[in-house]
Amino acid sequence: MRNAALSLLLDRGPRAFQPGAFLVVVPRRSGPQRLPCDNLWPMHNIKLTVAYDGTDFRGWQIQPGQPTIQGALTEVVQELTQERLSLQGAGRTDAGVHAWGQVVNFKTHSELAPEEFRRGCNALLPPSIRVREAEEVGPDFHARWMAQAKTYVYSIYRGAVVPPVRWRYVLHVPQELDFAAMAEAARYFEGERDFTSFSASTGSQEEDRDQTMIRCVFRSELIDQAESSGAAPANSICDHLSHREEWIYVVRGTSFLRYMVRKIIGTLLQVGRSRLPAGEIPNLVEKRDRSCSGPTAPPHGLCLQSVEYPDPTASLLGKSRGR
Repeated sequence: MRNAALSLLLDRGPRAFQPGAFLVVVPRRSGPQRLPCDNLWPMHNIKLTVAYDGTDFRGWQIQPGQPTIQGALTEVVQELTQERLSLQGAGRTDAGVHAWGQVVNFKTHSELAPEEFRRGCNALLPPSIRVREAEEVGPDFHARWMAQAKTYVYSIYRGAVVPPVRWRYVLHVPQELDFAAMAEAARYFEGERDFTSFSASTGSQEEDRDQTMIRCVFRSELIDQAESSGAAPANSICDHLSHREEWIYVVRGTSFLRYMVRKIIGTLLQVGRSRLPAGEIPNLVEKRDRSCSGPTAPPHGLCLQSVEYPDPTASLLGKSRGR
């Protein structure tokens, strides 16, 4: 069932509420009121695919008093469900990092259909966060722990002047760079390795001590958009306004350490500026010393492109909820 305010929102869209108006959520259920702890009511596991511009946020993870993606989504979903719940994200993107394919899941007793969640979220969220897709999945699905691979894209703008529509999403490097050397160096990051040299501390000594530094990178490739024939990821926040004067770094792996992709970019730029031979990358990896990598590249060029899961992901799309 839907309350009256939510029905108006879903049926007429956000323009149903004029600036300054109050959105009053009044339960309109007949019969006994269900409680989140009432096991007699079915629990639904909802998966969302989310895109966002991370410029104005302090990253994915909730931080008290700070604007975050997880915080904004949690607030909206709780308003729609009238429940206190926890949202799980596939990747904890840092402040300023964008996403086209972040995956989120939450469990709820709400009888709202996935499409209603998508429409309701997009009506209430700021325009910098969009829910692209919503579906119901099996009870065991977990956005973070079931992820098998993630793909990140880093964009470097090579032209003299960055187009105003691109400045939030690219690192501007107009100076001369050796593309061939950088492309060669990028390939050295493929494989299963200890990436300590290309990581940053989590900020917690306990977490640093417990986490493994071994990561498996399936693809590490630098692409020149001017010569690209479709090798770059399509349909991304970095793609629809991309420019032929951009170089795109694509990396796909099981998971990534903190700042790992941005440190790889900083090191590749050192290679491009002839400050580091491409063939030196394996030695840097072997040293397992964080001081050996190049500087950490700025966050705004980075985008979480996609997250992969077992196929199928136990989607319940099309199954009736008895409505």
